[in-house]
Amino acid sequence: QEQLVESGGGLVQPGGSLRLSCRTSELNLRSYVVAWFRQAPGKERQGLSCITQDDSSTTYVDSGKGRFTISRDNAKNTVFLQINSLRPEDIAVYYCPAKPSYVCSSSGGAYSYWGQGTQVTVSS
Repeated sequence: QEQLVESGGGLVQPGGSLRLSCRTSELNLRSYVVAWFRQAPGKERQGLSCITQDDSSTTYVDSGKGRFTISRDNAKNTVFLQINSLRPEDIAVYYCPAKPSYVCSSSGGAYSYWGQGTQVTVSS
């Protein structure tokens, strides 16, 4: 039973942009810390960015600073990740886990709820 559903991935040319969405009908996301992680083929899962209930956000990866923007729309119960200037090294499955505490974490083990992910592919 999926509790979080990621969408918005796809095939994009280098330099393009995507907005990933994270939705759920089972959790009230305004009460959760929500993060974005990704896992590239053959690599470990990587924490990218996180947003707290009061919209305080953190970007964990240097390659994402200035390119990744996390935001939430409480009315739509949705969290977004805007990714600009996409690069081939951004190719991965992207996940948006959530946890009911008030502190962000870049460790996947800290998150209780996960979705199935959305694939991002960057290619010309």
